[in-house]
Amino acid sequence: MSAYFHENHSVVLMSPAIVAHATTAGDCGYVSLKNYNNLTIYMFVDNATTVTGCAVTLKQATAVAGTSEKALSFTKNWVLADTSIASSVITGEALVETAVTSSTFTTGTTDNKNMLYCMEIAASDLDVAGGFDCVRLDGLLQANSVSCVVGILSNPRYSGAASITN
Repeated sequence: MSAYFHENHSVVLMSPAIVAHATTAGDCGYVSLKNYNNLTIYMFVDNATTVTGCAVTLKQATAVAGTSEKALSFTKNWVLADTSIASSVITGEALVETAVTSSTFTTGTTDNKNMLYCMEIAASDLDVAGGFDCVRLDGLLQANSVSCVVGILSNPRYSGAASITN
């Protein structure tokens, strides 16, 4: 018996469909991992010209309202540095594992490029002992590009788990 994707995953829009992440005040909504063991965050970036990259960090909190927010440590992400579309075919299909220094990375600054960034978070990566179970992406200083951030909750803790977002 095969399972459908939506039966074991919950897809959540963490930011407005297209946004320039420019402040630390609510760039992306929080997603709770109370009902799931894993969260995969995809950040799609569309650069124009004279681009400054977006400084990306992850934040954790004890509630989707951002209660007791603090940094979430991570050391790697996966990057597709060019997702150009030519004749309705996406080029560049392999995500490349990339080291992250000091739990922050900056998106690419090449003009007129589309990029994809992937971050994998396990519920156990959070400060569980301190009651932290919510995650958001924080972007800073993005200029002349726009992005969309989508989260995929997976590995539900029980059947029929619902996503909890703000």
